[in-house]
Amino acid sequence: MNFKLRPWRKDDLDSLVKHANNANIARNITDRFPHPYTLEAGEQFIELTTSPENLDRFRVIEVDGEFAGGIGIHPHDDIFRLNAEIAYWLTEPLWNKGIITKAIQEMIHYGFTHFGVTRIFGTVLGSNLGSQRVLEKAGFTLENKISDSIIKYEKVEDCLIYGIRNV
Repeated sequence: MNFKLRPWRKDDLDSLVKHANNANIARNITDRFPHPYTLEAGEQFIELTTSPENLDRFRVIEVDGEFAGGIGIHPHDDIFRLNAEIAYWLTEPLWNKGIITKAIQEMIHYGFTHFGVTRIFGTVLGSNLGSQRVLEKAGFTLENKISDSIIKYEKVEDCLIYGIRNV
């Protein structure tokens, strides 16, 4: 399977809503990613990702020429300006094929070369074993576990913080 990262486009809306409207994806990420994933949510997200100040932070994951998910890198500011957070999701039929690991590695390289950060980190729910493995395969190490600090669907979970450095 061939994948590439590319900027978001307004015509990604239908594919975004189709692939993002999945409870198995929503259960593993922030509540800002709604379920059900509505057309209105998709319109708002594409407006955000195609705005001039965000063009370099968000990418579509495209596999064999088809929309497959999204990935973003979010540089922090103030005293945290050496850090950026990575976030990602992939359509469920493409899980466990190595695609998201490669996409993360590409985005790490992009983040280190374009944003002047020395650390990229990702936060993961303690129950999300798949994402933990993906980050480890991409070169991240577990930096911290904050017990009972996340609530998702009324279940209290641990927050795992994974990081990778470019020093």
